[in-house]
Amino acid sequence: MTKTLVNASSFERSFSTSFGQGPIEQISMLVAQDYGFECHRQRTTLVNIFKGADDEIHRIMSALRDSERKPNWKAEVEKIAAFNKGDTIVRRVISDMWLSKDGIEYFFSIKTVKPNLDQTENAKRDMLTIKAHDQRHQAFFCLYYNPGGEQKSDYNWTIPSKIFDMKRDECVLIGQDYWNTIGGPNTYLELLEIFAEVGSETRLMIENM
Repeated sequence: MTKTLVNASSFERSFSTSFGQGPIEQISMLVAQDYGFECHRQRTTLVNIFKGADDEIHRIMSALRDSERKPNWKAEVEKIAAFNKGDTIVRRVISDMWLSKDGIEYFFSIKTVKPNLDQTENAKRDMLTIKAHDQRHQAFFCLYYNPGGEQKSDYNWTIPSKIFDMKRDECVLIGQDYWNTIGGPNTYLELLEIFAEVGSETRLMIENM
């Protein structure tokens, strides 16, 4: 392996370890604000949901974790919506990013491109809780980059597939789907152009190390 490739690989690992997810959330917020969204990071929301819906969410998550059922976001949301009577309880949900536009609230759980099972399970539990509170709310499980390719169908990390249908669930946004949702059509391509320009400058710095 050449000195350039070694340095580039080391630089990439160092950047990812040092900065983590914070810069992605910050970039996401700037993109969303430019598209006209009201936006907050790490938003805490207190929700009031029916006890029956909360119990059903726990049954769904347990069955998914134990591979006793296959994930299906639409069917799961419809299932918890049926519990609309009885006692209520308060739950707290923390969203990596919260957006609002035209009277609609959007709740985003933003994960690394290869999330583990616990992260995925906790995200879905929160998302279902948000939907149990108000069916008009939009909740999304987001991966800001697709390591498998350009299309959602290319995603190939299997672990989160126990909890979400990663290729079909409309609540799953991967790569370009994520960026275009928060920033409008062509946002992903525009960001690639910006990153390519910055990357060219960084590459020169790496080669001169």
